[in-house]
Amino acid sequence: MCVMRTLPALIGGAALAWSAGLWAHNPITSTGHAELAGLSGAALLLLFWVAYLLGSLRRRPPAVHAALFHATALVCALALFGPLDGWAKTSTAAHMVQHMLLMVVVAPLWVLSQPLQQLARGAGRFFATVWNALLPLVQRPMTVAYLHAAAIWFWHTPYFYRVAVENPWWHALEHACFLLTAGLFWWAVLKSSARRAPWALLAVLFTLMHTGFLGAILTFANAPLYGEARGLADQQLAGLIMWVVGGVPYLLAAGWIAHRWYRQLQRRMEVEG
Repeated sequence: MCVMRTLPALIGGAALAWSAGLWAHNPITSTGHAELAGLSGAALLLLFWVAYLLGSLRRRPPAVHAALFHATALVCALALFGPLDGWAKTSTAAHMVQHMLLMVVVAPLWVLSQPLQQLARGAGRFFATVWNALLPLVQRPMTVAYLHAAAIWFWHTPYFYRVAVENPWWHALEHACFLLTAGLFWWAVLKSSARRAPWALLAVLFTLMHTGFLGAILTFANAPLYGEARGLADQQLAGLIMWVVGGVPYLLAAGWIAHRWYRQLQRRMEVEG
């Protein structure tokens, strides 16, 4: 009974502590270009969220899908505007956690929430125009894997990494590149047709390999690649996060796609036999 009484207080205290850290780095309390960039990013996320809510009124999604979409939107907001964004300015490891959250947590979970019908009804013709333009890409898993790889390697080169950290507008563009290319990548591989399953599996393994290679470079480098202000140990931790922790979602996706492909081949053999 004592535990039940104190549990709400502990949860409330943790929420207050978290919110204090959150408000320390949100767009409202920032100034100058950081404030404008933060407000622009928050406005885009809010518009995306509102479009889904409006679409949900016209076509109600399954409860599981709706809960997944909203939970993922909260994770995205915390990753972009919470304390992690402030820590990322001085820590390569925190910056890497932010990148991994966007690319291997937020993007695939949004795809799994299957929001297309709600977004189409909430955003109308604008969403239809954008999605129709992107539709040919998501039908080519390797093409979007190459685009996603280009975004990852571009923003992790020392020069553009420092540009993104020092300039809030470039930082916002970096996040947009990660989210857009990761969203296309995960849609292409998780929603691939039976005919494209081999290419989807190859795209996932390709992404696993090159992100692991980049993580290994950061881990085994003899000197900080992003400036002396960011310590070598911090950079090595960032490399391990990308290499080991970041590789888990790709391994899970590869296993799921391979299993689905095997089941498809098995059913085909049963039909032909």
